[in-house]
Amino acid sequence: MPALVAGAADLTGNTGTKLAGQSAATPANPAGRQVYYGIREHGMGSAMVGMALHGGVLPAGGTFFVFLDYMRPPVRLAALSGAKVVFVFTHDSVGVGEDGPTHQPVEHIATLRAIPSLQVIRPADANETVAAWRAAVAHDGPTALVLSRQNLTVVTDGSAVATGAGIVHDTANPEVVLLATGSEVSLCVEAAAALHAAGVAARVVSMPSWDRFEAQAAEYRSSVLPAGVPVLSVEAASTFGWARWADESIGIDRFGASAPGGVVLENLGINVANVVARATALAQKKG
Repeated sequence: MPALVAGAADLTGNTGTKLAGQSAATPANPAGRQVYYGIREHGMGSAMVGMALHGGVLPAGGTFFVFLDYMRPPVRLAALSGAKVVFVFTHDSVGVGEDGPTHQPVEHIATLRAIPSLQVIRPADANETVAAWRAAVAHDGPTALVLSRQNLTVVTDGSAVATGAGIVHDTANPEVVLLATGSEVSLCVEAAAALHAAGVAARVVSMPSWDRFEAQAAEYRSSVLPAGVPVLSVEAASTFGWARWADESIGIDRFGASAPGGVVLENLGINVANVVARATALAQKKG
């Protein structure tokens, strides 16, 4: 993609926005495709919107998800103006770890989903990330890619991105649907195995993109989330908005904590035991 221009707000390596073999854009080298924006998310976002609206390039820029707060105006402007920009947000939840609650975004994805005309994708693994990038390139408008810091087990084939949501683990006559995004999809696949061993049939659905799922026909949506089968959403973020899709939700409706990411997730209930307990109770309630 010769039109791709990538950069980051002083977090190039951390956010995976380094283009291999490309030189930096400088006054002496205006053809450089790697932009070092410095610690200035607002300036980076604004510059990318300007580049996109000028035309001829596809700008992608990365920062930690919590720093969305510094660049919200250009993200909103990209959506308002239809600018084809790829906002790469990494370190997407309390899995960030020891940096603590100041650097652990919990409410941010809910605020992105509230912005009209912004494509928001939170991939579950490497396959969904590839599909998310393809969706961003094909999309005629801005995209926010929301990515995790921690390593994630590959549990999908990536196809759920195209439709916004898809089944990644199924069973005959499911008694409960575990509906998850991002890093919580593999957690739910693990929980589904534990539920099966306990005699509870669980379907696991990855929902990387609410807006793409909403655009599907009602028949498809009901095939993924069938009427009469209770849904438990699992996302390491605010549960705000999940009532549209889920009967009950596991999430983080408080600020995080300073500890290793895995410890924080465990202590805040983003773990197999809690998913199994809540799913079992929900299946029994609906049954």
